[in-house]
Amino acid sequence: MTVPNGLLIAAPRSGSGKSTVTLGLQRALARRGMKVRGVKSGPDYIDTAFHAAATGRPAINLDSFAMSDATMAGLVAASSPDTDLFVAEGSMGLFDGVRGASGHTGASADVAALMGWPVILVLDVAGHAQSAAATALGCARFDPRIEVAGVILNNVASERHRRLVGVGFEQIGVPILGALDRDKTLTLPERHLGLVQAGETDDLEARLERLADTVAAAVDLDAMVAAAQPTRTVAGTDQTALRPPGQRIALARDRSFSFVYEHILAGWRQAGAEIVPFSPLADEAPPSDCDCCWLPGGYPELHAGALAAADVFLSGLRAFAESRPVHGECGGYMVLGRTLEDADGIIHAMADLLPVETSYAKRKLHLGYRIAEIVQETSFAPASTRLVGHEFHYAAITAFDPDPALAFATVTDAEGRDLGTAGHRIDRVSGSFFHAIAAR
Repeated sequence: MTVPNGLLIAAPRSGSGKSTVTLGLQRALARRGMKVRGVKSGPDYIDTAFHAAATGRPAINLDSFAMSDATMAGLVAASSPDTDLFVAEGSMGLFDGVRGASGHTGASADVAALMGWPVILVLDVAGHAQSAAATALGCARFDPRIEVAGVILNNVASERHRRLVGVGFEQIGVPILGALDRDKTLTLPERHLGLVQAGETDDLEARLERLADTVAAAVDLDAMVAAAQPTRTVAGTDQTALRPPGQRIALARDRSFSFVYEHILAGWRQAGAEIVPFSPLADEAPPSDCDCCWLPGGYPELHAGALAAADVFLSGLRAFAESRPVHGECGGYMVLGRTLEDADGIIHAMADLLPVETSYAKRKLHLGYRIAEIVQETSFAPASTRLVGHEFHYAAITAFDPDPALAFATVTDAEGRDLGTAGHRIDRVSGSFFHAIAAR
């Protein structure tokens, strides 16, 4: 099988314009008739939905901390058919990650090095000119595993500014492949966990078309395609992060529950499971012909009143849990709890299946990789299974039963620091703030 070429769009820091450039490039090349496949480096389930909208093809996550080389290779191999070009988007700064083994820090540079994809740097040049080349040169020399094939300038103030920036790049010999003028209207709407979800973004198609028009006019698309390099093959085809929790999986999926990794669902389907979506916001109960229920993360705090009033959903969920397993990740865990306090301080009754109460009014950021060891066997993991994932939410726990016998998992951070127990497991119901990415 021929593996497509690829490249990775990265930046020295967050907020440089990676998403704008990536989405515009993906859509512009797709409009040319190329079969573009989006890739997101790191644990981000929102950006991949935008990649899918821009390209018309499901996007994948590659995470060098949470995934083995074999898992990442397997995901790329499975996505290679019907793909002409991988266009990957980095996370944070190009080299930003955790302290870990070489090649497994979670940094975007790890993904570029493993896959053999050249890096295109997006540089926000607001406030400087020739010095931008020094930043690019540092990125090019910092890690000998990667190649910086060119740069795209962002926030260019004028043609004179563009020429002055270009003087520095002539000195270091790194090509400028494009330059975008300052335009605040190009940004996508955001909320507390990042971009507003693709499915909630007003006029998404029009926005993507405008991004594509802007990138096509400002960037040398032919040079970008020519800069891409063949994807390096890596031994191994491991793709499944955790075993299917059942044969027919009732999956909550709407604006409250949308944070689920596509590679998890693809792994379950590959193992023979069937995914059956339902909508709690539409007051739908888990389908009775399913043998397990999965409540993924999302934004239940924004819809707490509607969920509390969804009597068919809540009563159906409780009845389902009497005979079949139910699991909740992050937002799903909050809904499985007793109450959820919204941003206005209004407390809403939830499913009351797990002994936890949460609040979005008392916001506190929880962010980072987590390594979880399952305490009690669940439908998707035997006891003592180690799962790698992350935690990313602003909810605070206002009441919690700390009994270790009821814990879902024991957890450490990326550096092995003990974070105690996480979540709960009572009878057939389990949940925690932990998002699983892969097994370890």
